[in-house]
Formats: sequence, C-alpha cells, structure tokens
Amino acid sequence: MTELLSSAQMRAIEKAAIESQRVSGLDLMERAGQGVLSAILAEWPDMAAAPGSTVVFCGPGNNGGDGYVIARLLAVRGWTVAVHAASRASSGDAGRMRALWEAQGRTTPLEAFDPDTIAPGTLVVDALFGTGLGRPVACAFWGPLAAAQARGARLVAVDILSGLCADSGRVRTEGGFLDRPADLTVTFEALKLGHALAPGAVLSGPVRVVPIGIEPERTAYSRDHPAQVARRAQIDPAVAHKGLGHKYSHGHALVLSGGPGKGGAARLAARAALRIGAGLVTLGCPPAALIENAARLDAVMLAPLRDARALADFLSDPRIGTLCLGPGMGTHPRAEGLLAAALDARRGVVLDADALTLLARHEGLRAALHPGCVLTPHEGEFARLVPDLAAQLSADPADTAPVSKVDAARAAAHRFGCTVLLKGPDTVIAAPDGTCAVSTAFGPDAAPWLATAGAGDVLAGMIAGLLARGFAPFAAAETAACLHLACARRFGPGLIAEDLPEGLPAILRALG
Repeated sequence: MTELLSSAQMRAIEKAAIESQRVSGLDLMERAGQGVLSAILAEWPDMAAAPGSTVVFCGPGNNGGDGYVIARLLAVRGWTVAVHAASRASSGDAGRMRALWEAQGRTTPLEAFDPDTIAPGTLVVDALFGTGLGRPVACAFWGPLAAAQARGARLVAVDILSGLCADSGRVRTEGGFLDRPADLTVTFEALKLGHALAPGAVLSGPVRVVPIGIEPERTAYSRDHPAQVARRAQIDPAVAHKGLGHKYSHGHALVLSGGPGKGGAARLAARAALRIGAGLVTLGCPPAALIENAARLDAVMLAPLRDARALADFLSDPRIGTLCLGPGMGTHPRAEGLLAAALDARRGVVLDADALTLLARHEGLRAALHPGCVLTPHEGEFARLVPDLAAQLSADPADTAPVSKVDAARAAAHRFGCTVLLKGPDTVIAAPDGTCAVSTAFGPDAAPWLATAGAGDVLAGMIAGLLARGFAPFAAAETAACLHLACARRFGPGLIAEDLPEGLPAILRALG
C-alpha cells in the first residue's frame, strides 16, 4: 500500500464501498475497531497475555464510533474499560456503536476525566476526531491526551492523532499540543498525507495500516485518479540495470560550475551524476578554473565555457542530453546568461541553488521553463521562487485550513510546467499534471546527518545523471530522492556530502 490519501479521498472510497452494498458503515466501523485492537496486541504482546486497564476517549463522529467498538472488544476480553465522550454521538452509526457499548459499560463526559486515575502503562485510546478534523482543537480535547502521556500512559491514536490535520500534517489546536508522539497510530486501508508530512509524521509515532475490506474501491480510486492520489516515493528498479551499448548510449550530462574556488559544489554534482550511471559527465567552467578542477577530477571531463555563447556552441553536440545548473554557479551576469542558454536548448535541465535564485529574480527566465526541467528548492528557495504559495504553506492553521506541502509543490509544478522537488525530511516531488510522491525521512527512516553542506548538490547531480540515462523528469527526481536517502542511511552518522555518491554502488547492487 503506497497511497497517501487525503481525508476527502478516503471518504469517497468508503462511500463507494457502502454504495456498492458490499459493506455497511457499521461493518466498516466494526472492522476498524477490530483492526485497532489487533494492532495494539501485536505491538504490545504483554497486553495480549493478560487483561489490563484502558481509557477510551470518543468524539461525536465516526472516529468516536470506532472508539466504542474498541472499548466493547476490550471489555469482552476482560479489560477494565473507562469511556469518556466529548458529546453525544452525532453520527447514526457512531450512535449505534455507543448504544452497543452502553449495553455493557458506562460512558462519562470527557470533562469528568481525572488524570490521577492513569497508572503508568495504562492504554489510552484517542478516538476523538481522526481525519474528520475541520477546525482547531481546544485544549479541553487534546489536554486529556497530554495529561495521560504525562502519567506514563501508552497513547494509541485511531486513524490520526486528534489535533493533527490529516491532509497537511499540521497541528490545528488552541493553546499548544502534545510534547511527544503517540506510542502508536493505527490507520485504515492506506496512509493519510498527514502521516507522511511534518510534523504529523513525527507526532504520529509508529503507524500501522490495517485493512477494513475496501481494497477494491481503494484500488479503483487510485487507478481512476492517478494524478490526484499522492503516494510514497519509490525507486524505479530500472536504475540498477544498464543495457548493452557504449558510453554515449547511457547519456552525457553537463554540469556547469562557478569560477576559481567555487567549483566544489559542481564537482559533487558531477561525481553523483557519474556514479548513478550517466555514460559521460562533463564539468563546464570558466577557463580560469580549469586547472583547479583538473586537479580534483579524473573520470569527469572538463570543458572551458566562458559565457553563454560558448555554452550554446558546446550544446551543438546533440549527444549532450542533460544539464545541471546552480551548485556553486553564482548569480552574476555570466550565470544568468548560462541559465538562459541552457533553457533555450530545451534539454533535460536540473536547476538548483543559484539557478533558483536567478529564476526568482527574473520573470523571463521563469517563462522559459519547460517540461524537461526539474527544480529542486529547499523551503527558503521555494519562498523566494513562489512567495504566494510559501505564504499559504506557512499560514497559521488556527486561522485557515492548512495548505499542505503536497498542495504547494503541486501548485508550483503546475505554474511552471515542470517537475518540482521540494526538499526536506518530507521531500515532495510533483509533476505538472498533479502526479505526486513523498519521500519521508522520519522515525526508522530518519537520516538527520543529511543536513550537511553539499548534500543538495549531490541530489541535483543524481537527478541529472538519471535524466541523462533517459529517465523522465518525475521518475528521475523520485528515484534520486529515494537513493539519496538510502545512501545517507547506509552510511550513518559522520556523513559528509562526498560520501553520498560512494554509497550508490552498494545500494544499486542490492536493488539488482
């Protein structure tokens, strides 16, 4: 299951399943409750061995209905169960599940919850709001969860932690929020966007996906809406295989560099492009920087490129299929001319760092972007490039429904007509048609040592190398992002940017 669904998409899938008459809303609620219980017992075998104590917080909607099912199933297993409800159940199905629970147990108001009743290790189930959150959550709702955590409870979120936006991962609360993640989040059928985007990806803790019997509808929805359903980023297995042929069969990438003393970033990108499989890589630099670069490079070729005219002449060779601009290139008039000439050549182009700064400054350069381009901004560069989208992304979620990083990257890709890779621990790759993937680096996949100078230059070079090999822009960006993370995780602490390309052979061997 690689889909990352929005709350609206999940509702549409559930609605389709119910309208097919294969299942009812009550069926889905019962299956959800059983799935949560199974996940809890699998996570903590000691809870499966002997009954314990639990507190279940139930909201007024379907998430609360799931909570009543969980309470009932635990009571049947001999657990001591306390249920606290935020209000009377407003959903018909949730109301029926509450009635089934109350045939064997008692429901008390949420405000009656006493944190002093929580002993360390008590199971606390958050079934207050889930993915249906439509407004900021008051402290009266999230406060009991925080109080239970402070007492040493094991906090389990049903679908998503109450107070997190399922579509953006943003916190939507009043007066603060939890200090640490849930101990377990159990979601249904597929991950939600909020589980993959920061800070929700962190606050969700370990996330388990359980089926509830709507896989046919989920599969059909993803098939019918391929450009609307985001997914977790994945590596194209073709990256591990090179067919027969000579070096030019696997592409020629040109990486443009700055002047003397400014070539390190471009050299990193060039080496990454070569390591990922480009047949040839040339570093183009001002004539004055040739000796410096020659002393540092062997397999990467060199070309003296004084200005835009020299670049245009060099690109008369049709075998040069891809360019990488930005790392260490500078933002002076020479760099601006090189960028214009590169865009005018209509080849595959990776634009990073200084090239993005130039794009932000010049509307004419932005107008020259084309489908063969890949932009790789971090959040600061994104804010300079598309300040209106960045402002929406950073708007206070208490004032307006949060715009997600996925929304912003998709909007930028559509605006520019090219692929956008918005970097971060939740890297988002978006194509102009809306196709979107998220590469997450949280929890067991975290690689904080990627926050090192030059790591982004290596990523740009990896993308350029894959473009040179014939990968489409979106596939090149997605695969490179995943390989970049895999190399960092394999190396571990102490990583510097130079280590990343050297980790590629082992990763590619494992894939092959």
